[in-house]
Amino acid sequence: MMSERRDTSMHDELTYEEADHIGVITIDRPEARNALAWSTYDKLEAAVRTSTARCLVITATDPAFCSGDDVKQIMGGGDRPPDLESRAPRLTPAADALLHTDIPVIAAINGAAVGWGMELALFADLRVASERAKFGELFVLRGLVTDVAGIGRLASLVGREKAAELLFTGEIIDAAEALRIGLVSRMVPHEELMPTAMALATRIAGNPPLAVQSLKSGLRTAVDPDWNELGIWVSTNLARLFKTDDHREGVKSFLEKRAPRYTGS
Repeated sequence: MMSERRDTSMHDELTYEEADHIGVITIDRPEARNALAWSTYDKLEAAVRTSTARCLVITATDPAFCSGDDVKQIMGGGDRPPDLESRAPRLTPAADALLHTDIPVIAAINGAAVGWGMELALFADLRVASERAKFGELFVLRGLVTDVAGIGRLASLVGREKAAELLFTGEIIDAAEALRIGLVSRMVPHEELMPTAMALATRIAGNPPLAVQSLKSGLRTAVDPDWNELGIWVSTNLARLFKTDDHREGVKSFLEKRAPRYTGS
């Protein structure tokens, strides 16, 4: 049981609790399958940047882990794409916070992790999946490219060919397949998800924090690409693709629950 709990949640959509050197971030928009609104992204970034924990666990309120962007708010239903050209191309703030923190991050994936929800899982150092979890890089189905983790981290986990298959098709896979291909390190019964993730976090938090932080920094240096450079590539391509007819059709067909008709324009 966690003791000396520090609850810093002052809002809905996302909560942060810290005790025994472990911080738990919980996305709490179950009515939207934990889709991310602009405000949710801001709160996620703030929770990571202000954490004083030795290990972070990111999870969500059932039934989903994160269904990606709130399509109506962030993509404007396909009619009002984000104005990405008004700012310099860059790594998005939430991604920057997750990728550059020296705090180890565990994703406790309780359900569907699709779109940016899969990116969120990939940003973590370790992934523990409930048997109910599902994964999908759905960006191609909306006429878009994935965020940096799908480009810069997926292939290192599952191999380039399997990554290409997931990225190019938008296929959704279940937890058993995710375990088989190495996308997650553990799959557990749903009721054991948080106890398993917390036990792992406890082991990490119990180790010398400066050594753990240095090891994470070393992994980033040895294995990861230049995230800032990749962030510029992603935002530049998104700015272009958000203006295409195929993007608008991908969003509208999703909202209208019909098969898309892509034209390559």
